[in-house]
Amino acid sequence: MLLEKIQEIGFRPDALGDQVSKILVEAILDDVLKGGQQLVEMDLQKDFGVSRSPLREAFRDLEKKGLVVIIPRRGAFVREVTADDISKTFPIRASLEAIAAGEAHERMTTAVEKQLRATLSQMEDCFENGDTRGYWKRHFEFHETFINASGNDVLIEILVNLRLRAHRYRFSHDYYRDHFASNLKVHRAICDLLTDPAADRNGLRELVRHHIEDSSRIFIANIGRASADERLQA
Repeated sequence: MLLEKIQEIGFRPDALGDQVSKILVEAILDDVLKGGQQLVEMDLQKDFGVSRSPLREAFRDLEKKGLVVIIPRRGAFVREVTADDISKTFPIRASLEAIAAGEAHERMTTAVEKQLRATLSQMEDCFENGDTRGYWKRHFEFHETFINASGNDVLIEILVNLRLRAHRYRFSHDYYRDHFASNLKVHRAICDLLTDPAADRNGLRELVRHHIEDSSRIFIANIGRASADERLQA
């Protein structure tokens, strides 16, 4: 599976560390590499055709992104998704994305509005077709669009890693499949407020913040159910 991801992205040996990191990020986000799985250096050297140096550079980058845990004398492991991670990261993300939404509203352009509505339309198509992965990829792009439209480089940089983790959470559990319709409804409302010059900016911020906080509560509840199911099956 990892070899397919390497071929899909198009690995070039002239840009080693960054490309190894990019491919491993994609593999983790798409759940090709699972939580708790060890990233075995010898296997990866063979898959990528590289030495240890770019691999270790990539591992350090993934650790900074919160996707990998490096344990001394044991190696690098894909970070597992836990309720503790969610409870710590989502409130921060909720507050920061709310600020970004407010700033994006202030700076909204016709081009950004067109992009938001096109992405929302793709989300609706994925919803109708039951395409879970496609839906969440478009969802990621929707949020990315208004965050970038904020023009706030500090916010954008901080949110990159927080949102990488959130994107991965959606593919680690199936909880969002039960909340497609309500999630899509919220995004229609966010899009309408973002693109309405007369909209209440504070109302927009609150809607974005509550949306992300609600997502965290749903996810934590789902982790609890999954843990209970595992105990029953043990």
